[in-house]
Amino acid sequence: MSFSRILTNICADDLAACRDFYVQLLGFVVKYDSDWYVQLGAPGPLELEFGIIKRTHDLVPKAYQTAPTGMYVTFVVLDVDEVYKKAQEMGVTVIQEPRNEFYGQRRFLVIDPAGCLIDVCSPWSEQEK
Repeated sequence: MSFSRILTNICADDLAACRDFYVQLLGFVVKYDSDWYVQLGAPGPLELEFGIIKRTHDLVPKAYQTAPTGMYVTFVVLDVDEVYKKAQEMGVTVIQEPRNEFYGQRRFLVIDPAGCLIDVCSPWSEQEK
């Protein structure tokens, strides 16, 4: 089996707030913007996409129109501390400040406007302690 594309979509009540969060914090580019769906593209040459769908849209089964739990989305960036500074400037809810984890990633955790747990991280090495 092969894939031509893999796309992560999250459900949100306020599409504009979520769109702005990802554009401001992580530099996503808006590829499509409507009242029921927003398609974001990663900055640069990568063809990575991230979607935000209206939580109550008919395409989302009723049982899945609740706030997210039990999952999180990870974004690997070049400089986690730089993105953390942006998060602080934006006043987003920080769940965990940046710290070096045992598995070689430096990360912080925030909550997006839809209530999704977002993990932002960068690799680190012992030399960087």
